[in-house]
Amino acid sequence: MPSWSKKDERMYEHVKESEVERGLKEDKAEEIAARTVNKQRREEGRTPNKTTQGTGNPTLPLDERTKNELYNRARQLDIEGRSKMDKAELVKAIRRKQ
Repeated sequence: MPSWSKKDERMYEHVKESEVERGLKEDKAEEIAARTVNKQRREEGRTPNKTTQGTGNPTLPLDERTKNELYNRARQLDIEGRSKMDKAELVKAIRRKQ
């Protein structure tokens, strides 16, 4: 657990146990718990990056991802001019490049 406080660790355990009780597998419950704690830390400003650096859920269509997620994917694909693109333009550029 990356530099979490005792409170963060307790929250992680609580969320994980709750998800397991709901019937999720252990690894999925751990993922949900970690994401929950990290989101809380991000919203409280306790992490260096307040926005996600991920590229979104790969099972979701591009249209359903956030602009930040699309931008990060465009950066991975080295798409030029991405900083000036809106969401629709990012989607088009990513589809062309993939």
